[in-house]
Amino acid sequence: MIVAVHQPQYMAWCGYFHKMDAADAFVFLDTVQYKKNEFQNRNLIKGPRGPQWLTVPVLYRFGQTVGEVKINNTVPWARKHVAALVSCYGRAPFFGRYIGAFEELLTGAYTGISELNIAASRLIARLLGIETALSVASDLPQVDNRRDRRLVEIVKLLGGDTYLSGAGGRGYIDETVFKEGGVKLAFQEFHAPSYPQLFGAFAPNLSTVDLIFNIGPNALDYLRGAVP
Repeated sequence: MIVAVHQPQYMAWCGYFHKMDAADAFVFLDTVQYKKNEFQNRNLIKGPRGPQWLTVPVLYRFGQTVGEVKINNTVPWARKHVAALVSCYGRAPFFGRYIGAFEELLTGAYTGISELNIAASRLIARLLGIETALSVASDLPQVDNRRDRRLVEIVKLLGGDTYLSGAGGRGYIDETVFKEGGVKLAFQEFHAPSYPQLFGAFAPNLSTVDLIFNIGPNALDYLRGAVP
């Protein structure tokens, strides 16, 4: 059984869901340190002037884990994000089919960024048709907090025998730890798809919401490389 692990991201990009789809089990790693100015509280969508950020304001203190970081709900960020989706994708072919699900998501009551990100990822996975089993690291029994050993133990907790890493893991993963732990190591092979978009030339590496609004029910085929 293949297990993939990744920090919760906000409206994550296509590679995130490609890895989720390629695994039998996927774990949202909310027990590691929050990384400021990355994709844990923001992502890109495409508007008339090109890519633009959707950013969730957070109340962050250095050293907090992803699961500990709170959303700054004194700022009307959710309303602005709904408005941005309407503005950017109102003319997209599948806007009417999916906007209600995102409005419902963004009008939910969330206190933590991890809670929001996991809810968003579960929604996007459902819309894509991904059937991978999803779990949250903080809901699992405590494991060794050292980086690669943590991953080995999570794989074993879930009854897996293979850990699926992102392609970038080749540069930092200690393969010896996996070998000693009796867990096979595999690396994601993902080629970001191009697809019809609004507003001119194709912009890569956006939030998966861009793919969903533009491609609709065939979005997972694009992720899997079934559509050139």
